[in-house]
Amino acid sequence: MDDWEKDRGMICLWGPEKERVLGDTGEKEAPAHQREEREEKAERERERERGEEEKRKTGRSFSAICEDTAETVCVCVCVCDVCEVLPVCVSWCMCECVKLCVSMPGVCLLLSLYVCVWLVPCAVSQNPADNGTYTECTDGYQWDTETQHCKDINECETIAEACKGEMKCFNHYGGYLCLPRSASVLTAPEPAGQSEHSLPGEGNEAFNPCPLGYEAQGESCLDVDECELDLHDCQPSQQCVNTPGSFSCQCPAGYSKIGPECVDIDECRYRYCQHRCVNVPGSFTCQCEPGFQLAGNNRSCIDVNECDMGAPCQQRCYNTYGTFLCRCEQGYDLGSDGYSCNDIDECGYSSYLCQFQCVNEPGKFSCICPEGYQLLGSRLCQDVNECETGEHQCTDGQTCVNIHGGYQCVDTNRCTDPYVQVSDNRCVCPVVKPECREVPFSIVHRYMSISSDRSVPSDIFQIQATSVYPGAYNTFRIRTGDQNGDFYIRQINNISAMLVLARPITGPREYVLDLEMVSINPLMSYQTSSALRLSIYKMNTLNEHAVSQ
Repeated sequence: MDDWEKDRGMICLWGPEKERVLGDTGEKEAPAHQREEREEKAERERERERGEEEKRKTGRSFSAICEDTAETVCVCVCVCDVCEVLPVCVSWCMCECVKLCVSMPGVCLLLSLYVCVWLVPCAVSQNPADNGTYTECTDGYQWDTETQHCKDINECETIAEACKGEMKCFNHYGGYLCLPRSASVLTAPEPAGQSEHSLPGEGNEAFNPCPLGYEAQGESCLDVDECELDLHDCQPSQQCVNTPGSFSCQCPAGYSKIGPECVDIDECRYRYCQHRCVNVPGSFTCQCEPGFQLAGNNRSCIDVNECDMGAPCQQRCYNTYGTFLCRCEQGYDLGSDGYSCNDIDECGYSSYLCQFQCVNEPGKFSCICPEGYQLLGSRLCQDVNECETGEHQCTDGQTCVNIHGGYQCVDTNRCTDPYVQVSDNRCVCPVVKPECREVPFSIVHRYMSISSDRSVPSDIFQIQATSVYPGAYNTFRIRTGDQNGDFYIRQINNISAMLVLARPITGPREYVLDLEMVSINPLMSYQTSSALRLSIYKMNTLNEHAVSQ
């Protein structure tokens, strides 16, 4: 034997020996037949002795040796404990574990888990000359009238529940075996001349050399994919998953098994989502409220910065939790849509924003002044003194006189005969001239401007004596220029008086008033007078300028 051969065991099963009955003659068996039986028994004894000799040489032994008459049916049960070996029947009621090239990558087929049953039929000795005289067969066989032979009875079919529990019934010649369902049964070739009708009824399964769930492919055993071949009993709602040598029925992801069916799991009941959960067959999806988006875990919701994603704010955008706010620059109002910004017309809210005129601009306003004025700060108007800035058109023989909003060019020498000029603005009438006796001794020229918005009565100019003589008495009056009575004099004391605007005046207009101070000295019987020629330029107010424009 080869070195890889392993221990083997043999179990012989047989039924009770029955007497053979001759045909209708009732005669006893011939002595020659008995001699044949004795010879066969002697042959089996010699076989037993050879087994004992084999045990002494190799250390291997059989569990039993078939010892019976030729009518006994022997069943050899060989158990091999080495991977990739199968039992092979080598002689009468003997078997050896020989290597069979059955392999799977990474898998060792432990055939010791499978009971390999060899069914070795023993020939039923019949005298050829007496074939027609035997009508009965041993237990486990029945007479077949067509073939004129004893035919094996399939007890697995004829006996109800022949094997109990997890045992499986395997028919063999003359009997049956109850073996684990994982057992694999191999049938030995029948003896020459035996009819095909005497084979067991297990079909192709009896000749499968591979474990359950595998099929022979050349010299290898390949796993049978029951799922692909539709050899499974999974429900339509289940998924068939192939496993080595078998299969399993599993529920798809998102389903749970309730009874025989797979039922969708409503994951939304477990509050997996932060905001909204939508259950779908086999799964679920999370949704977020407006202003949020799903986080990387597809369950939490994080704030969306709409300002960075093109929020429709026209000017300023402020992101808040779950939303955003639009705001406008100073000088704008937020529109009713919450996005656009509308300019505020500040000038329409108040007429006191600017001293002269308010001009609305996008998002702001500005104040402007009329010609001859300049802006003081941002809202007030201040007169421009063209005489000081040199922005006048007066000639060399003229004097520039600044007035509200402009200037006047007056002759430098305004003295008329009989007056003579003694300074830039003072004229004197010499006493030596006869015509000077009835006129003021001196005339001083003064200039001023007023606006029409002054309240009345209003003090506009104060007159004061420059020379005071003891015992003199001074009086003041308007000598000329007040034909309409727009002014009057209010004397303050002996040396001063106030010119008062008596009623509103309109303009622009120029008044030339001669204000005369008469000095009387009773002690010296002396009387003299002097005049102040006041040129008053009445100018339009800033508001009147705005209205006229």
